[in-house]
Amino acid sequence: MSRLPVALWLLAAMCPAIAAPPVAFEWPQGQRAAVSLAYDDALDSQLDTAVPALDRHGLKGSFYLTLSADTVRRRLDDWREAARNGHELGNHSLFHQCAASKPGRDWVRPEHDLDAMTARQMQEQVRLASTMLHAIDGATLRTFTVPCGDTLAGDGDYASDLSADFVAIKVTGGAVVPDMQTLDAGAVPVAASVGLDGAALIALVDEAARRGTMVNLTFHGVGADHLAVSSEAHAQLLEHLAAAPDIYWTASFRDIMTWVRQQQASAVPDAPPGTRTP
Repeated sequence: MSRLPVALWLLAAMCPAIAAPPVAFEWPQGQRAAVSLAYDDALDSQLDTAVPALDRHGLKGSFYLTLSADTVRRRLDDWREAARNGHELGNHSLFHQCAASKPGRDWVRPEHDLDAMTARQMQEQVRLASTMLHAIDGATLRTFTVPCGDTLAGDGDYASDLSADFVAIKVTGGAVVPDMQTLDAGAVPVAASVGLDGAALIALVDEAARRGTMVNLTFHGVGADHLAVSSEAHAQLLEHLAAAPDIYWTASFRDIMTWVRQQQASAVPDAPPGTRTP
């Protein structure tokens, strides 16, 4: 044996992190990606179009309710039925407060201007929304999607101190998560799917499968209402996902992030003796 191979063998033995390839993230049944389909703002088209389409394919979605929305009051039984069928009812605040100071925010009403609120006020309202959701579906574990992706109230960040209240929190960012082990459950990136066609939506979930990670897609209207995607594009995506359950784990965001947090925790090495852990 020549000296060069021996030297390389010794280097590999001393530096296993260099020699070994990165460990792939494991999904429940060996799938290649997790897919979170979320629907914000409690819209009629979600109950009329999205829920029936998901149910036809045996897929589960997450519906983020703005608790003051008239659709919550008018169709409370329908939201309860969706929860009974395995869909998640998520927290999207009481009044969908967003920062009016940002460009294109002339639609934000003064009483719902996040800039005029304190972080403590917003936190109390978000927690009240969770209490109201519990009265609807009886669930104790919840996830939160930050309205408009705005985390800053008038006096600072309100979302960071809510991390302990939720399994996970969604903020704005890209649709496809680059690395599952380093994903922060308190700031999970998500992308709105406004106006995308079926091919574009499918490309995003396929990218997640290529990376072995997850994709977070947020819809609003489906075939109607505001910020809509067409019902055809939505249907094409669901057909693609349902046809490949061995590749895509399409589940509620709550179930996905519960699994992710368990996997992340199991990957943390044991602390050496005498080391304090949180």
